[in-house]
Amino acid sequence: MSGEEHTSSYYAATRTDQTTYPPLHGEEETEVCIVGGGFTGVACALTLAERGHRVTLLEQHRISWGASGRNGGQLIHGLGGAEQLGRFLSEDKIWALHYRGNDIIKGRIEKYQINCDLKAGFIEVAFKQSQMDGLVEDYEEHREWDLDEHLRLVGRDELKSLLGTDAYIGGMINDLDGHLHPLNLCAGEARAATGLGASIHEQTEVIDIVHGSKVRVVTQQGAVIADKVLLAGNAYHHLEPKKLSGLVFPAGSFIIATEPLSEDVTDRINPADLAVCDLNNVLDYYRLSADKRMLFGGRCNYSGRVPTSIEDSMVPRMLQIYPELEGKKIDYAWGGNIGIVINRVPCMGRISDNIFYSIGYSGHGVAPTHVAAEVITNAMEGDAEVLQAYEKVSHFRIPFGQWFGNQIVALGMLYYRMLDKL
Repeated sequence: MSGEEHTSSYYAATRTDQTTYPPLHGEEETEVCIVGGGFTGVACALTLAERGHRVTLLEQHRISWGASGRNGGQLIHGLGGAEQLGRFLSEDKIWALHYRGNDIIKGRIEKYQINCDLKAGFIEVAFKQSQMDGLVEDYEEHREWDLDEHLRLVGRDELKSLLGTDAYIGGMINDLDGHLHPLNLCAGEARAATGLGASIHEQTEVIDIVHGSKVRVVTQQGAVIADKVLLAGNAYHHLEPKKLSGLVFPAGSFIIATEPLSEDVTDRINPADLAVCDLNNVLDYYRLSADKRMLFGGRCNYSGRVPTSIEDSMVPRMLQIYPELEGKKIDYAWGGNIGIVINRVPCMGRISDNIFYSIGYSGHGVAPTHVAAEVITNAMEGDAEVLQAYEKVSHFRIPFGQWFGNQIVALGMLYYRMLDKL
């Protein structure tokens, strides 16, 4: 399969870093070979390079081609599986991981001068009282860790002034979270990694992995010989099926971008320039871009079917929240796959002593991928405490292949969609 270029998204159209990397031809020896050029792979490559390791990254298409370059651009704290990890890690270690991804990303943007439109401010919004109760619990938990000064609970009236809609009963603002241009972030981290000596090859599909004390990562036109390997393909992974098949399922997520909105419109619908995410199981998320477009996404499709028209599918959802946007031109509409795990805990671990994997962020991967990259790097250097905790988390494997698995997941999400409506 030949490598593909970026999808026709708002992010691809507004890339500031047009760097490309050559395909691999022949053999290359390295300390660590990473398969996958999204956030996990690129963040890990940069972490390794910062610590003086030799690293080679192979990407089948382009850097940030998949979900890392197509997502909602919401920088949200949290780590999937905190409850399960609590059986194996102390509470203070888990809380240290919650905001670690945010800290890594903010630090890199400053250190490497990455132009990716970083903006502080995120709000979770509630449709019903049970969701609001959950936000109150979250606020109280943050208070226990002296982080409540960064959070603020808001009621219906204030929320209407913040978001210009009466669709919600309340919400919670978090100024440690925010939003950014994900493709520019990933491309900037890749450039930083190569500046520290990392080798990146795009348009390079990995077709086989030969185990051994030295791992041979085989491509169509060459191979990489490495001491250690990280598999970071997320929703698009196909390697090591005996260990990884049936754990992660691709689900379609879709986004539209309007034409740039006037200042009087943006002052009504989002004057504080917050990233927004509702608390439904099948959720919507949205924000304003740097040039004041409404980027509205969500409504994941778990069955594997792609809408005939993304615009026709997403615009009615947007107009339910903002009817005043009716008639605004939709300049971009795109979608892609995110890697869904049944229990929503990222799959991290080792296939053998020197082959690692990290996949399955269930649509919340901007910050957690950077945590995962550090966890994997630490394990490769001998500190495997957090990785071992993730390896102990039980995952449900759905048999009989991807199509069957997607139908099972889709049926399960119908149940959660019904709960959203109650």
